Amino acid sequence: MDVIVLGGGLMGSASAYFLAKRGMNVTLIERNRVGSGATVASFGNIRRSGRYLPQLPLARRSLDIWNKAHEMLGRDVEFRATGHVRLVFTEKGQKEMRTFSAAARPWGLDLEELTQKELHARFPLLGPEAIGASFSPQDGSGNPRLIAPAFADAARRHGARIVEEVDVKAVRKSAYGFEVETSAGIHAAANLLNTAGAWGAQVSAQFGETVPIRARGPQMGVTEPLPHRMLPVVGVWAHDHGGGYLRQVERGNIVFGGGAERTEVSLDTGLAKADPTRLPGQLRSLLPILPALANVSVIRTWSGCEGYVEDGLPVMGASATTPGLFHAFGFCGHGFQLGPGVGDVMAELIAGGKTETPIDDFRIGRFKSTCSP
Repeated sequence: MDVIVLGGGLMGSASAYFLAKRGMNVTLIERNRVGSGATVASFGNIRRSGRYLPQLPLARRSLDIWNKAHEMLGRDVEFRATGHVRLVFTEKGQKEMRTFSAAARPWGLDLEELTQKELHARFPLLGPEAIGASFSPQDGSGNPRLIAPAFADAARRHGARIVEEVDVKAVRKSAYGFEVETSAGIHAAANLLNTAGAWGAQVSAQFGETVPIRARGPQMGVTEPLPHRMLPVVGVWAHDHGGGYLRQVERGNIVFGGGAERTEVSLDTGLAKADPTRLPGQLRSLLPILPALANVSVIRTWSGCEGYVEDGLPVMGASATTPGLFHAFGFCGHGFQLGPGVGDVMAELIAGGKTETPIDDFRIGRFKSTCSP
């Protein structure tokens, strides 16, 4: 076996697919079902606005894959390039938008600035008190429930082995590479890719690489269907009104998040629950964005276990201590858009020893190791 991928979320399943497509023998190991963790709890946002600037090449590479995902994977994962609107309510928000827009242009992202009049003419349902907005027409959304299983199934068609619903008992270095001991047996490979999400730091620590990370759960919800249609994904600049965000699915329901503090999650169970006491305040923070929410029922809330690294950036790349070990975890609630690109980059790095996409800012070596492998 060439590679074991540990963790079957979007990062892991995409990596397994691109590794198998490159002709490598791959086993993906997931303790639950593929895509059942942080991926399925995601909002489904595919946006580049407001990202850490050196992350934009990775985001661009990922967007290219999203655009061809239906053809590539053989099924519709509901990627829709409906555009991404970020509203401005304050001078602070306007300054943040314009600063980011100017800085992002050399990185290949051109945002359209909408005046107050243009915003309300084009998107009359949104932000009656907003003074402007940015618009990124190539961005949009995808379905978090579909994408990871689609990658895993496509990886299987290319020869990858997908192992689900097993407990991981030990991960260790061996004379010939790595061993992952599970409740269903031992798997061995020359390389190990750690895509274990919020648990990724537990894996890296076994090889002398400590990462300051916290497990937290977002407050997500969905409403009953609305009769009118709102196409773009919507957010705000400068976290005005609590930093909420929302989108309307094709059935008319409004999916929303943000505007509420994330809950703490224990990694012992990984169980994340939405807090019903936070829902009223969350909805109030969303009303300036979409006033139509005032008379709509919320039909479901949920959460998921996400890994938040202390400096707000993911861990991605080769191990700094152990040859053959690679990491891609801790995407701080912003990984859904990046997932396909992460998989492609990690496969390129593992198969060829380098990648054309800059990821040096995400190296695990930026943290001080406190133990030996």
